[in-house]
Amino acid sequence: MTRCRPGAWFGPRALVPAIVLSVAAGLLARTYPWLPVVAVLLAAFVLACVLDARASSGMLRWRRIAPERYALARGDAFRYELENRAMLPLRVGIVEAPVAKLAVALDASEVLVPPRSRGFAEVGFVPRERGRTMLGDSYAWYESSFGLVRHRVRLAGAQPIRVLPDLSALEGSDDLALRARLIDAGLRRLRRRGAGTEFESLREYGAGDAFRDIDWKATARRGRVMVAQYEVERSQQVIVAIDAGRLMAARLGDRRKLDYAVSAALGVAALARRAADRVGVHAFAGRTLAAVAPASGNAQAAAIVEALADIEPQPEESDYERAALALRQAYRKRSLVVVFTDLFDPVASATVLAALALLVRTHLVLVALMNDAAIGDALAAEPRDANAAYRAAVATALAAERARAVAKLRATGMLVLDVPARDLRLALLDAYLDIKTRGLL
Repeated sequence: MTRCRPGAWFGPRALVPAIVLSVAAGLLARTYPWLPVVAVLLAAFVLACVLDARASSGMLRWRRIAPERYALARGDAFRYELENRAMLPLRVGIVEAPVAKLAVALDASEVLVPPRSRGFAEVGFVPRERGRTMLGDSYAWYESSFGLVRHRVRLAGAQPIRVLPDLSALEGSDDLALRARLIDAGLRRLRRRGAGTEFESLREYGAGDAFRDIDWKATARRGRVMVAQYEVERSQQVIVAIDAGRLMAARLGDRRKLDYAVSAALGVAALARRAADRVGVHAFAGRTLAAVAPASGNAQAAAIVEALADIEPQPEESDYERAALALRQAYRKRSLVVVFTDLFDPVASATVLAALALLVRTHLVLVALMNDAAIGDALAAEPRDANAAYRAAVATALAAERARAVAKLRATGMLVLDVPARDLRLALLDAYLDIKTRGLL
C-alpha cells in the first residue's frame, strides 16, 4: 500500500472553518483588536489538523479479496478487509480503478471501522464482455471521527482475470430440467409408435399397426405377419457452429451478438447432454478459432466452456465456405448442426446460403439468427416527423431483405430461428426439443 500525492488533504469538515477563518482574517486584517484573535483561532485550527493527521496517519491496513470466478452478466463484488489500528474510529471510502470488460460501480463504498478492530467493504461490478483482462489498482481515503484531514492511499492490485460466458444454462436451470423431461417423454412416445432409426425387436401384427412397418422377410420365415419395432437413437450428434466474424461484434443492448450466441450455445449443449447426445463446437471467422470434437459428460461441458470463453469477434469477414467444408469433412455421420450467424446484407446472405447448402445434403442444419429490436420498434412506432418516417422506411427495407434471406434458407431445407437476442436461448431450447421429439434427426 502506498500513499497518493498528495497523501493527505483537508477533509470535508475542515473546509468550512478553514474558509471562514481565512476570509475573516482577510477582512479584519486592518482592525487591530480582531487580528490576534483570528490569528490564534487559525493557529489552533492548524494545530488541530496536524494532531488529527498524526493520530490517523498509517493506521489503516487493508487488502482486496477478488472473486474466484467471473461470469458474463452475473453481478458480484470486490470485498475488502479493513484493519483500524488507531484509537479513534476511521471512516473509509474505497474506489476501484476502471476495468476493461467490467462495469464497476463508480461511487465510493464507505464504511466506519471502530477503533482497534476490523471491518469489511464491497464495491460491486457486472461483467459486460467475455475474455481476459486485468484488474487495476484500488484507491482508498480514510479520516478520523473529527474529519479534519483525509488521507489517500493506493493498493497495487494488478491481477489477470478471465470473464467466462454466462453459465446460468449449466447450473441447475429449471428450463433445462423441464425440457429434458419432455424429451424423454417424447422419445418414449415415438418408440411406442414404432418410429425411429435403430431396430429393437419383432412382434406379431396387431390392429392399428401401419402397413409399412411389416417386416416381409420375418413374415416369410415365421409364416405369420410380423412387425418390426424401432427405437429412436438416443446418442445422436450435435455440432454447434459459431460465426465470430465482424457481424457478430455488433451490440444489442448491453451485450454483443457473439455473447448472446455463446450463451445460447451453452444452453443447447447442456440440454443435448441431458438427452444423452454428443456435443461438439466449431467457432470460426476467416479461419477456425476453436474446435471441440463431439463427446458427452461433465468433462465435455468444461471443455466447451474453455473453448468458448476467450472467443472474440474478429474484424474480418467470415469464410463460410471453408467452415462448411471443414464441418463436412470432420463429421460424416448425420448430425444436427446449429449455426449462429447474422444476415445483414444481400452479399452476406448469399454467402451463407451457398456455403450452408453444402451441409444440408448430409446434416440437419438449424440457423439461429438474432434480429434487432430497434428495427421492430421503428416499424411499430407511428412516424410523427421526417426523421421518424425515414427511420421507418429504412427499417422496412431491412426487414424485407431479412425476410427474403430467411425464406431462401428455409427453401433449401434448413430450419431457421429469427428471434430477438434476449429470447434466443429459450427459443433454441424449444427448437431442439421439437427436433428430438419429432425424430427429425
